[in-house]
Amino acid sequence: MNLEFAFTLFGSLKPAIEIGAGPFGNRRCFEVLGGKVEGDQLSGKVLTGGGDWLLVGSDGFARLDMRAQMITDDGALIYTHYDGLLELNRKVADAVANRSSTDYGDQYFRTAPRFETGDARYVWLNQSLFVAEGRLHPGAVEYRVHRVV
Repeated sequence: MNLEFAFTLFGSLKPAIEIGAGPFGNRRCFEVLGGKVEGDQLSGKVLTGGGDWLLVGSDGFARLDMRAQMITDDGALIYTHYDGLLELNRKVADAVANRSSTDYGDQYFRTAPRFETGDARYVWLNQSLFVAEGRLHPGAVEYRVHRVV
């Protein structure tokens, strides 16, 4: 099994809506404002209307539940959903406090995105498994997405 770089996914987020501590952890909701996807086989825009329903646990990790829509430069519509883990370590805390960025290796930030489309040109998205590593930017996230081959 190998990993093949597929594309970079960048999403801008509204500030969190703090739901607060509940029975499963501290819930924070982020609305997706837009973004971009860039790669040799896929490029386009992330649309508004998506979101991340983040759950911060007592173990120092946040569990992601993200959903978004994209439109490719050639007009195909794609839905994505992913779960993942974000380690809330010192580098993440400093980046949030200082409104700065982290790098890919600064924290354990991994997702398993799924993609859905009805456009025949991108059917390979429906028929592939993907993994991604993330990093933080002020008001945004960025992922390097790899296809499992």
